Amino acid sequence: MKIGYYIKKSTLRGDSRIENLLSRLATGGASLYEILSEDSVQPGTGMALCFGGDGTFLSAARLVAEKGIPILGINFGRLGFLAANSAEEAEKAVISGKWEVEELDMLKVTCEGTGIPDFWPYAVNELSLHRDTVEMLGVDVCVDGNPLPTYWADGLLVATSAGSTAYSLSAGGPICLPDAPVRLITPVAPHNLNLRPLVVPASADVLLKGKSRSGNMILSLDNRSYTIPCGTVVRVGTAPFPLRHVCLGKSNFIDALKSRFFWGQDVRNTVE
Repeated sequence: MKIGYYIKKSTLRGDSRIENLLSRLATGGASLYEILSEDSVQPGTGMALCFGGDGTFLSAARLVAEKGIPILGINFGRLGFLAANSAEEAEKAVISGKWEVEELDMLKVTCEGTGIPDFWPYAVNELSLHRDTVEMLGVDVCVDGNPLPTYWADGLLVATSAGSTAYSLSAGGPICLPDAPVRLITPVAPHNLNLRPLVVPASADVLLKGKSRSGNMILSLDNRSYTIPCGTVVRVGTAPFPLRHVCLGKSNFIDALKSRFFWGQDVRNTVE
Protein backbone atom coordinates (compact mmCIF):
# COMPACT_ATOMS: atom_id res chain seq x y z
CA MET A 1 0.00 0.00 0.00
CA LYS A 2 1.17 3.51 -0.78
CA ILE A 3 1.24 5.60 2.40
CA GLY A 4 1.89 9.32 2.71
CA TYR A 5 3.00 10.78 6.02
CA TYR A 6 2.69 14.33 7.33
CA ILE A 7 4.83 16.04 9.98
CA LYS A 8 3.95 19.62 10.91
CA LYS A 9 6.26 20.38 13.83
CA SER A 10 9.93 20.73 12.95
CA THR A 11 10.85 19.36 16.39
CA LEU A 12 9.50 15.95 15.35
CA ARG A 13 11.71 15.71 12.28
CA GLY A 14 14.36 13.09 12.87
CA ASP A 15 12.53 11.73 15.92
CA SER A 16 13.77 8.16 16.35
CA ARG A 17 10.27 6.87 17.14
CA ILE A 18 8.96 8.14 13.82
CA GLU A 19 12.03 7.03 11.86
CA ASN A 20 11.81 3.53 13.35
CA LEU A 21 8.09 3.26 12.59
CA LEU A 22 8.54 4.33 8.97
CA SER A 23 11.43 1.90 8.58
CA ARG A 24 9.38 -1.02 9.90
CA LEU A 25 6.41 -0.12 7.70
CA ALA A 26 8.69 -0.06 4.65
CA THR A 27 10.11 -3.45 5.65
CA GLY A 28 6.52 -4.70 5.94
CA GLY A 29 5.86 -3.77 2.31
CA ALA A 30 4.52 -0.21 2.47
CA SER A 31 5.57 2.39 -0.11
CA LEU A 32 6.19 5.61 1.81
CA TYR A 33 6.56 9.27 0.90
CA GLU A 34 6.25 12.58 2.75
CA ILE A 35 3.29 14.88 2.17
CA LEU A 36 4.56 18.46 2.09
CA SER A 37 1.62 20.18 0.38
CA GLU A 38 -1.65 19.37 -1.34
CA ASP A 39 0.17 19.18 -4.67
CA SER A 40 2.60 16.59 -3.32
CA VAL A 41 -0.15 14.03 -2.58
CA GLN A 42 0.48 11.13 -4.96
CA PRO A 43 -2.24 9.27 -6.89
CA GLY A 44 -3.06 5.86 -5.47
CA THR A 45 -2.33 6.83 -1.87
CA GLY A 46 -4.20 4.40 0.36
CA MET A 47 -3.61 6.10 3.71
CA ALA A 48 -2.13 9.23 5.24
CA LEU A 49 -0.28 9.10 8.55
CA CYS A 50 0.02 12.28 10.58
CA PHE A 51 2.44 12.62 13.47
CA GLY A 52 1.50 15.13 16.18
CA GLY A 53 -1.67 16.12 17.98
CA ASP A 54 -5.17 17.04 16.89
CA GLY A 55 -3.93 20.34 15.40
CA THR A 56 -1.60 18.41 13.10
CA PHE A 57 -4.47 16.08 12.19
CA LEU A 58 -6.62 19.06 11.17
CA SER A 59 -3.79 20.42 9.00
CA ALA A 60 -3.41 17.02 7.35
CA ALA A 61 -7.15 16.91 6.70
CA ARG A 62 -6.88 20.04 4.57
CA LEU A 63 -4.34 18.30 2.35
CA VAL A 64 -6.01 14.92 1.82
CA ALA A 65 -9.66 14.85 2.97
CA GLU A 66 -11.05 16.17 -0.30
CA LYS A 67 -9.24 13.36 -2.12
CA GLY A 68 -10.96 10.73 0.02
CA ILE A 69 -7.73 9.47 1.58
CA PRO A 70 -8.17 7.94 5.08
CA ILE A 71 -6.13 9.63 7.82
CA LEU A 72 -4.50 7.81 10.73
CA GLY A 73 -3.49 10.11 13.57
CA ILE A 74 -0.45 9.06 15.62
CA ASN A 75 -0.27 10.98 18.86
CA PHE A 76 2.88 12.95 19.59
CA GLY A 77 0.86 15.78 21.10
CA ARG A 78 -1.20 16.04 24.28
CA LEU A 79 -4.87 15.05 24.54
CA GLY A 80 -5.54 13.51 21.14
CA PHE A 81 -9.11 12.70 20.12
CA LEU A 82 -8.50 12.60 16.37
CA ALA A 83 -4.82 11.71 16.73
CA ALA A 84 -5.37 9.12 19.41
CA ASN A 85 -3.04 6.23 18.55
CA SER A 86 0.46 5.31 19.67
CA ALA A 87 3.20 4.51 17.16
CA GLU A 88 3.19 0.88 18.31
CA GLU A 89 -0.57 0.54 17.79
CA ALA A 90 -0.37 2.14 14.36
CA GLU A 91 2.47 -0.14 13.22
CA LYS A 92 0.66 -3.34 14.20
CA ALA A 93 -2.62 -2.26 12.63
CA VAL A 94 -1.18 -1.05 9.31
CA ILE A 95 1.00 -4.13 8.79
CA SER A 96 -1.79 -6.55 9.75
CA GLY A 97 -4.51 -4.63 7.90
CA LYS A 98 -6.64 -4.57 11.05
CA TRP A 99 -8.05 -1.08 10.80
CA GLU A 100 -11.38 0.47 9.95
CA VAL A 101 -12.55 3.77 8.49
CA GLU A 102 -15.29 5.90 10.01
CA GLU A 103 -16.75 8.70 7.90
CA LEU A 104 -17.37 11.97 9.70
CA ASP A 105 -19.41 14.88 8.37
CA MET A 106 -17.52 18.09 7.69
CA LEU A 107 -18.81 21.66 7.50
CA LYS A 108 -18.85 23.73 4.33
CA VAL A 109 -18.68 27.49 4.88
CA THR A 110 -19.40 30.27 2.38
CA CYS A 111 -18.97 34.00 3.00
CA GLU A 112 -21.19 36.08 0.76
CA GLY A 113 -19.51 39.03 -0.94
CA THR A 114 -16.09 38.46 0.62
CA GLY A 115 -13.05 37.22 -1.25
CA ILE A 116 -10.67 35.57 1.23
CA PRO A 117 -7.20 34.59 -0.07
CA ASP A 118 -6.18 30.95 0.38
CA PHE A 119 -9.61 30.08 1.78
CA TRP A 120 -10.38 26.36 2.20
CA PRO A 121 -14.11 26.39 3.06
CA TYR A 122 -14.30 23.15 5.05
CA ALA A 123 -13.98 22.33 8.76
CA VAL A 124 -13.77 19.07 10.70
CA ASN A 125 -14.60 20.40 14.17
CA GLU A 126 -16.15 23.84 14.00
CA LEU A 127 -16.56 27.27 12.52
CA SER A 128 -16.48 30.26 14.87
CA LEU A 129 -17.06 34.00 14.69
CA HIS A 130 -15.13 35.95 17.31
CA ARG A 131 -14.65 39.60 18.24
CA ASP A 132 -11.40 41.15 17.01
CA THR A 133 -11.17 43.86 19.71
CA VAL A 134 -12.54 44.41 23.22
CA GLU A 135 -15.91 45.34 21.68
CA MET A 136 -18.63 42.75 22.23
CA LEU A 137 -19.87 40.87 19.16
CA GLY A 138 -23.54 40.43 18.35
CA VAL A 139 -24.33 37.43 16.15
CA ASP A 140 -27.63 37.09 14.35
CA VAL A 141 -28.42 33.44 13.65
CA CYS A 142 -31.01 32.06 11.25
CA VAL A 143 -31.80 28.32 11.12
CA ASP A 144 -33.76 27.15 8.06
CA GLY A 145 -35.14 30.63 7.64
CA ASN A 146 -36.12 31.02 11.31
CA PRO A 147 -34.26 33.86 13.09
CA LEU A 148 -33.01 33.30 16.63
CA PRO A 149 -32.54 36.10 19.18
CA THR A 150 -29.19 37.84 18.75
CA TYR A 151 -26.33 36.29 20.71
CA TRP A 152 -24.21 38.96 22.44
CA ALA A 153 -20.90 37.36 23.35
CA ASP A 154 -17.19 37.11 22.70
CA GLY A 155 -18.21 34.91 19.79
CA LEU A 156 -20.31 32.03 18.57
CA LEU A 157 -19.46 28.69 16.99
CA VAL A 158 -21.15 26.01 14.94
CA ALA A 159 -19.66 22.57 15.60
CA THR A 160 -20.04 19.11 14.13
CA SER A 161 -20.86 16.21 16.45
CA ALA A 162 -17.23 15.06 16.09
CA GLY A 163 -16.18 18.56 17.16
CA SER A 164 -18.33 18.51 20.29
CA THR A 165 -15.27 17.60 22.40
CA ALA A 166 -13.20 20.49 20.98
CA TYR A 167 -13.88 24.26 21.23
CA SER A 168 -17.61 23.75 21.80
CA LEU A 169 -16.95 21.70 24.94
CA SER A 170 -14.74 24.48 26.35
CA ALA A 171 -17.58 26.96 25.69
CA GLY A 172 -20.11 24.84 27.60
CA GLY A 173 -21.65 22.94 24.70
CA PRO A 174 -23.02 19.38 24.95
CA ILE A 175 -21.09 16.21 24.15
CA CYS A 176 -22.39 14.24 21.16
CA LEU A 177 -21.44 10.86 19.76
CA PRO A 178 -19.35 11.47 16.59
CA ASP A 179 -21.91 9.84 14.27
CA ALA A 180 -24.88 11.86 15.58
CA PRO A 181 -26.37 13.81 12.60
CA VAL A 182 -26.45 17.18 14.37
CA ARG A 183 -24.82 20.62 14.55
CA LEU A 184 -24.13 22.50 17.78
CA ILE A 185 -24.65 26.26 17.98
CA THR A 186 -22.66 27.38 21.03
CA PRO A 187 -22.03 30.94 22.25
CA VAL A 188 -18.58 31.84 23.59
CA ALA A 189 -18.74 33.78 26.89
CA PRO A 190 -22.32 34.99 26.23
CA HIS A 191 -23.73 38.14 27.83
CA ASN A 192 -27.26 36.66 27.71
CA LEU A 193 -28.28 34.52 30.67
CA ASN A 194 -31.32 33.22 28.77
CA LEU A 195 -29.64 32.08 25.52
CA ARG A 196 -28.07 28.64 25.67
CA PRO A 197 -26.33 26.25 23.24
CA LEU A 198 -28.70 24.82 20.65
CA VAL A 199 -28.63 21.46 18.86
CA VAL A 200 -29.98 21.50 15.28
CA PRO A 201 -30.15 18.84 12.54
CA ALA A 202 -27.07 18.42 10.37
CA SER A 203 -29.26 19.16 7.36
CA ALA A 204 -30.17 22.64 8.68
CA ASP A 205 -29.23 25.72 6.68
CA VAL A 206 -27.50 28.00 9.20
CA LEU A 207 -26.81 31.68 8.47
CA LEU A 208 -24.67 33.88 10.73
CA LYS A 209 -24.12 37.64 10.62
CA GLY A 210 -21.99 39.50 13.15
CA LYS A 211 -22.18 43.13 14.25
CA SER A 212 -19.73 45.12 16.33
CA ARG A 213 -18.60 48.70 16.72
CA SER A 214 -15.11 47.62 15.67
CA GLY A 215 -16.34 46.84 12.15
CA ASN A 216 -14.49 43.52 11.82
CA MET A 217 -14.61 40.02 13.27
CA ILE A 218 -12.50 36.88 13.20
CA LEU A 219 -13.74 33.88 11.22
CA SER A 220 -12.07 30.61 12.23
CA LEU A 221 -12.39 27.18 10.64
CA ASP A 222 -10.70 24.60 12.88
CA ASN A 223 -7.13 25.92 13.22
CA ARG A 224 -7.30 28.58 10.46
CA SER A 225 -8.39 32.19 11.05
CA TYR A 226 -9.36 35.11 8.78
CA THR A 227 -10.45 38.70 9.43
CA ILE A 228 -13.71 39.62 7.69
CA PRO A 229 -16.05 42.64 7.85
CA CYS A 230 -18.99 42.61 10.24
CA GLY A 231 -22.22 42.25 8.31
CA THR A 232 -20.79 39.45 6.15
CA VAL A 233 -23.36 36.69 5.78
CA VAL A 234 -21.71 33.37 6.69
CA ARG A 235 -23.58 30.27 5.53
CA VAL A 236 -22.86 26.93 7.19
CA GLY A 237 -23.81 23.67 5.50
CA THR A 238 -22.41 20.17 5.02
CA ALA A 239 -19.35 19.40 2.90
CA PRO A 240 -19.92 17.22 -0.18
CA PHE A 241 -17.37 14.72 1.13
CA PRO A 242 -16.70 13.19 4.59
CA LEU A 243 -13.53 13.03 6.60
CA ARG A 244 -12.31 9.43 6.40
CA HIS A 245 -10.86 8.75 9.86
CA VAL A 246 -8.85 5.57 10.45
CA CYS A 247 -9.76 3.72 13.64
CA LEU A 248 -7.73 0.86 15.07
CA GLY A 249 -10.23 -1.77 16.08
CA LYS A 250 -13.74 -0.74 17.02
CA SER A 251 -13.79 2.94 17.99
CA ASN A 252 -15.17 3.44 21.52
CA PHE A 253 -16.03 7.08 22.10
CA ILE A 254 -17.26 6.56 25.66
CA ASP A 255 -13.96 4.94 26.68
CA ALA A 256 -12.13 7.89 25.12
CA LEU A 257 -14.17 10.32 27.20
CA LYS A 258 -13.36 8.42 30.37
CA SER A 259 -9.65 8.06 29.65
CA ARG A 260 -8.96 11.57 28.31
CA PHE A 261 -11.43 13.74 30.24
CA PHE A 262 -11.75 11.49 33.31
CA TRP A 263 -15.50 11.64 32.71
CA GLY A 264 -17.52 10.39 35.66
CA GLN A 265 -14.55 9.92 37.99
CA ASP A 266 -16.05 9.66 41.45
CA VAL A 267 -15.02 7.69 44.51
CA ARG A 268 -18.54 6.19 44.48
CA ASN A 269 -17.95 4.74 40.99
CA THR A 270 -15.07 2.42 41.92
CA VAL A 271 -15.58 -1.25 41.25
CA GLU A 272 -15.57 -3.29 44.44
